[in-house]
Amino acid sequence: MTNQVLEFHIIKQQLMDYAHSEKAKQRLSALEPYLKETEITARTKETTDARILLDALGLPPFVSMKDLDNLLDLAEKGSMLLPEQLEYIAQFASASKRLADYFKRGQNYEVELAYYVNSMEDLSPLREDIFQSIRNKQVDDYASPQLKSIRKELEQINQQIHAKLDSIMKGKKQYFSDSYVSVRNGHFVLPVKKEYKLQISGSVIDTSSSGATYFIEPTAISKLQETLSLCEIEEDNEVRKILYSLTCLVHQYAPAIRRNMDAMETLDFIFAKARLSSDLNAVPAKLNTQQFIHIKKGRHPLLAKEKCVPLDFSIGNGIRGIIITGPNTGGKTVAIKTVGLLSIMAQCGLHIPCENADICITNQILCDIGDGQSITENLSTFSSHITNVIHILQRTTVESLVLLDELGSGTDPQEGMGIAIAILEELRKKNCLFIATTHYPEVKDYALRTEGLSNARMAFDRESLKPLYQLEIGEAGESCAIYIAKRLGMSKEMLTTAYQEAYGRTRTHSFHKDVFLEETISNVATETSNSAWEPIPEVVKNQTDKKVGTHAFRFEIGDSVVVYPQKKIGIVYQTANGKGEIGVQIQGNKQLINHKRLKLKASAKELYPDDYDFSIIFDSVENRKARHKMEKKHIPGVTIETPH
Repeated sequence: MTNQVLEFHIIKQQLMDYAHSEKAKQRLSALEPYLKETEITARTKETTDARILLDALGLPPFVSMKDLDNLLDLAEKGSMLLPEQLEYIAQFASASKRLADYFKRGQNYEVELAYYVNSMEDLSPLREDIFQSIRNKQVDDYASPQLKSIRKELEQINQQIHAKLDSIMKGKKQYFSDSYVSVRNGHFVLPVKKEYKLQISGSVIDTSSSGATYFIEPTAISKLQETLSLCEIEEDNEVRKILYSLTCLVHQYAPAIRRNMDAMETLDFIFAKARLSSDLNAVPAKLNTQQFIHIKKGRHPLLAKEKCVPLDFSIGNGIRGIIITGPNTGGKTVAIKTVGLLSIMAQCGLHIPCENADICITNQILCDIGDGQSITENLSTFSSHITNVIHILQRTTVESLVLLDELGSGTDPQEGMGIAIAILEELRKKNCLFIATTHYPEVKDYALRTEGLSNARMAFDRESLKPLYQLEIGEAGESCAIYIAKRLGMSKEMLTTAYQEAYGRTRTHSFHKDVFLEETISNVATETSNSAWEPIPEVVKNQTDKKVGTHAFRFEIGDSVVVYPQKKIGIVYQTANGKGEIGVQIQGNKQLINHKRLKLKASAKELYPDDYDFSIIFDSVENRKARHKMEKKHIPGVTIETPH
C-alpha cells in the first residue's frame, strides 16, 4: 500500500524500462527497502560505481538473453539445436566478450564494480567454433571437408540436369507451355502441353490446376535425379552431424554460459539503477540509524525538475514529529510524499534527487494520504482515515516513519481536532518519527507546547496570493483566509467580526495577537476605495407585466406533477419564477412550463423524507463530483452546469 500511495511503483516501472533482461526486470519489480545497514550501504555503493562507469564509458553492451535458458535446457537434454539457435548463442558469447572489455576499461576508474568482470567466463572458443560452421543462419560449406565435397557434387549434378532439360526444351519448343524448368515434389520437370504429353518420354509428376499442362520428369534425367536425391540425403546427414557436434559443445559450455548470464543480469539490474540516477541527476544519500532525516534541496522524482520547488527538510535531534500547516494547494502533501519517497529510494540502494541527504533507516514507512473514500465498502472519508490510522498505530514502532495527511479531516471540526491531537500524542509516546499535515489551529498550539514536536508551514506570497511550495520548519502556518478577504476588499468591520469569531471567543490563539489583527485589517478603507468599482446595475421592471397568481407558488421542489395536454409525469426541480413558469424534469430533460399546465399528482412531502438530497435526482454525476471537490477548495477549470 505504501508503494502505491507514495508512487514508488512508478519508480520501479521506470527502472524496469531501463533493464534489458527479463530476470533483471523481475528483480527491479520486486525491489523493496533493505533492512540491514550493511546491505543498504553495499547496494548504494554499487549504484554509485555504476553511475561513475556510465558517465565515463556510456551504457554497457547488454543483450536481452530471451529464450537463452530454454536453448541451454534443450542442449542439456540432447536435442539438436538449429543453426539460428546456435548463432544466437554465439552472439551472446560475443556480447560477453564486449561486456568484459567494457569493464576492463572501467578498471582505470578504480571502482570495485569494474572487477566484477573477473567472475565472467571466456566463451571465445565456443563463439569461434559456431561462427566457423554457421553463417547467415545456415551451416556453411566449410563446416567440414565432407560437407564441402557433397555440396560440390550436388552442384555438378544440378548443372547436368539443367543442361539436359534446357537441351530438350530448345529442340521441341512447341511442346511446352513455358520456357523454364520447374521443380515439383522434389523433381526437376518440364511443363508439357496436354496434347504433347505422349511426345515426351518420362514420368508425370504433377498437373496444372486447369489440366492443360503436365509436369513431366524426362527419362533422360531419371538416373541423375536419383543420384541427386542420394547426395541430398548425404548432405542432410552431414549437416545434422555438424549441428549435433556444436550442440554438444554448447552443452559443455552451459555452466559457463549460465554464470555469464547471471553476471550480466546482475549488472543489468545495477546499471538500471545508475540510469535512473543519471536521468534524475541524483546523488547517493548518507544513511543513519540515529533516527534523523536531513534533506537539502530535495526534489520529487516524478515532478519536472524545472517546475519542482526544492525541499529543505530536517527531523530528529530531539524533534520526533513535524506538524505542517498552510493553505490548500500549498504543497503540504507533495512535501510529505517527497520525504517518504526519497526515504524508500535511499533504503533500496537508489540515488535520490537532491543536493545532499542523510536518511534514517526505518523498519517501515506507514502512510495515510488521500481521502480513501470507498463506495463499495460504504466508507466515508473520515471512516477511511480512522480505519487506516488505527492500523498504522497498531504497527508503529520506534523505528518507523509515519506520514499522515489532513489529520482529523472529514468530520465535525471540533471533534476532528481532538482526534488529531490524540493521534499525535499516541505517535509521540511510541517515540517514532512522524510528519502530519493539518488545518486545525489547535493542533499548532499543541505542537508549540509539546516537547519533541515542531510546527512547519508552507510559504504563501501575500502580494500575489499564490503558494510558494516552500517548507519552513519552526513556524506555524497562518490562516490566510482573513488576509485574502482583506486583499480582495472585505470591510474592516467584517474582518474584525471574522477574526473575533475565529480566534477571540473560544481560546487565546498563540499565533494571532492583536498586532496581527491590526496588520491584517489596517488600511482596508484605503485599499478598497482605490478599487475601480463598476456602477451597480438596477432592475427595470416591466409595468405591463401581470402579477403571477399565488397558486403558481403552491408547487415545491420534488413534487410529482402531470403536464398537460401531453399528460406526461414530471418532477419539479425549480419553483415558479416571475412569469409563473415552473422548472419540471420530464424523463431526464429539464424545461420551464407555465403553472397553468400543471396538476399536482403527489407532493414531495409524501414522496421523500425531510432531509432528502434532491441533487441525486436533478444533478448529473459530473456536477455532483464537481460540487464535492469545490466544497474543499477551488480547482481551476472545474465548473458546475445548471439548467436554463
